Amino acid sequence: MLAALTGLGLSTAAGLNAYIPLLVVGVLANLTDAVRLPDGYGWLSDWGVLAVLAVLLLAETVLDKVPAVDSVNDAIQTVVRPASGGVVFSATSAASELENSSWMAAHPWAGWLLGIMVALAVHAMKAVTRPVVNAGTAGVGAPVVSTAEDAGALGMSLLAVFAPVLVVVALLLLAVLAYFLIRKVRRRRARRSR
Repeated sequence: MLAALTGLGLSTAAGLNAYIPLLVVGVLANLTDAVRLPDGYGWLSDWGVLAVLAVLLLAETVLDKVPAVDSVNDAIQTVVRPASGGVVFSATSAASELENSSWMAAHPWAGWLLGIMVALAVHAMKAVTRPVVNAGTAGVGAPVVSTAEDAGALGMSLLAVFAPVLVVVALLLLAVLAYFLIRKVRRRRARRSR
């Protein structure tokens, strides 16, 4: 159960920012015993890979704060974020081994698929709401929302690793936020169509 919550939290974070959860997992695997990567995922803790991820994170952090450019970045990230979600979800299969969960060990594709779907859903929500935020704030909201997303991705990644039970609370809060954002967008569209 905890492995699934860890995977869900990390793949949710990947939907917001592809590189933050990968860096968190890789750095923690290097420096602590909090993350043990399964066979085949040792590359994720390689300092060279982490350096490349840090550069990509820096680029995304800058691009995501610029109105209009953030939408182009989101289009590109439509492939990257779900892939990152699949990697970080399946990289937590070591936790399922610690829990004696044989199902995840017997079905490694399930972690990939679930991670991809969760990250894609979060990414889609982000990609749809960002142009609305940009238009509604004349672009001023882009850096604010992007910074909040980055902080959310970091916070969710750390929660997923250190307090996976709290991931449920965070996901519920995210679902409530998504609900209100969707309602707001629908109301705005309804007013425009009148």
